[in-house]
Amino acid sequence: MADRFDVVVAGAGHNSLVAAAYLAKAGLRCVVLEHRSVAGGNCVTEELTLPGFWHDSCASAHVIIQDSPLIRNDELGLSEMFEYIYPDVVVHLPFPDGSYLTQYRDLDRTVEQFAKFSKKDAVAYRRMMMDYESIKPIFDAVTYTPIGFGKPVNDRLAEHPDGKKWLRRSAQSAWEIIRDNFEDDHCRSFMMWMAFQTVVPPEWPTTGRNAYSLCYGRQRWSWCVPKGGSGAFTGALVKVIEAHGGVVLTDKSVGGLIVEGGKCVGVECADGSRYRADKAVLSTVHIKHLVDMAPREAWGEDFIDGVSTWQAGPTLFVTHLATSEAPRVMGDDGEYSPIAIGTMSTATRGLRMGYDYALGMPNTEDPVLLAVCPTVADPSRAPPGKHTLKIIGFQPYELVQGPEHWDAVKEQVADANLAHLRRFAPNLTPDKILSRVVESPLDLERMNPHNWHGSCHGGAQNAAQSGALRPMPGYAQHRMPIPGLYQTGGTTHPGGSISGGPGRNAAAVMLKDLGHNLDEIVARGRTQTRRLESVK
Repeated sequence: MADRFDVVVAGAGHNSLVAAAYLAKAGLRCVVLEHRSVAGGNCVTEELTLPGFWHDSCASAHVIIQDSPLIRNDELGLSEMFEYIYPDVVVHLPFPDGSYLTQYRDLDRTVEQFAKFSKKDAVAYRRMMMDYESIKPIFDAVTYTPIGFGKPVNDRLAEHPDGKKWLRRSAQSAWEIIRDNFEDDHCRSFMMWMAFQTVVPPEWPTTGRNAYSLCYGRQRWSWCVPKGGSGAFTGALVKVIEAHGGVVLTDKSVGGLIVEGGKCVGVECADGSRYRADKAVLSTVHIKHLVDMAPREAWGEDFIDGVSTWQAGPTLFVTHLATSEAPRVMGDDGEYSPIAIGTMSTATRGLRMGYDYALGMPNTEDPVLLAVCPTVADPSRAPPGKHTLKIIGFQPYELVQGPEHWDAVKEQVADANLAHLRRFAPNLTPDKILSRVVESPLDLERMNPHNWHGSCHGGAQNAAQSGALRPMPGYAQHRMPIPGLYQTGGTTHPGGSISGGPGRNAAAVMLKDLGHNLDEIVARGRTQTRRLESVK
């Protein structure tokens, strides 16, 4: 029957597509159902402002995924379908006193930037990059291994010569690491800004690794972007699924799970269509919505309690612009246009961000920003000589007046963010702005229901919602309380960002349960590829 598949996948975020691609490669016939008109979830590229201007609607940088076996070993053959760009200049942070700190992909040049402010801090930065390089394979292994399929991170660290140091560092906050290793406030500000780039506040406990890993990743891979936009990546995944007999359907909003005999056997869409799974159902529906798709008693009290205590975490505020010029700032060789610009005036300004969220009021004074202009490195995303620019701020979803108040004030906040960026890129005068689209935290939720309460990362990645506790104790292996139902996406280990980790890990668990092995499937694919190449 047309509505029967081996695996039904609810939602087409990048992790769903990653999982479905591995499952399809194993010979399982998959259907992926997406409520929007485009597949990709938060990893899509769209004409948001004007025709010919292609904007990454949410995710831009693809840094973390570079260390995934998916990309590193080209397990799905994606390298034949699109390419990544690695700019020489990673990010430029200007300061109110006229100075700046630029991260280059060249480590020596970056160290020289720190040395402008402090020779001690320059030594500290190089040392931290080297320290992390020695321990990085352990953290990578944990990230891309399903919970329970290998040793926990602390056990792995205990076996490493420097493991005891990293047990302490991992438990500390990123701020504690930065404060204790750097003396100059410019250097501290840069490190604090960078440590927040996965939207995890650097003052939270257990964020210590972020003080190392986020700088290290960008030092190695730069502000890495797919040529053509984030949608090039998810578009390639769709092609892999379809090439192996799978189907990806858009404008299909999943409204409920079909549970028969205590087992999940399919889904029902809002339009009344039903898709049945002979082997399994995979969900990337946010857990806050997922529990409403089946009777409460089917989930069990432990799961219900875990969902009820789930926290959204910090949220974003985004302005997409079509411009006639890229932002220009002052750098080592005069005026130039980097792909990414960050603002954080002082390290303590970074620490105050948590207070801004707690107030429930937009903060437009001295905002912390990330401005990304991908057309600096990839002109194909805009008409000749024109640019796309995304200005990202950090604002609370829950306003004192309620989240709906964002509709009344979002344009003012966007104006304030642009005015702040102009302090450092004064060429962005009003006549250079051709069009803009503003997305408040509420708008991000409206765009994609997985952005529950405005969180684009599935939920806070704090000590209570990480590792074996994500999404909640007992269910971190992607197997849900209802037999036959599995979960992937940002609400599962290892969490948000473009890593592909939740998707690959979910696929590994499902394949094992269905009598397959992910490593064998990947190896078989490489053998087939070599045979084809030899025939050519």
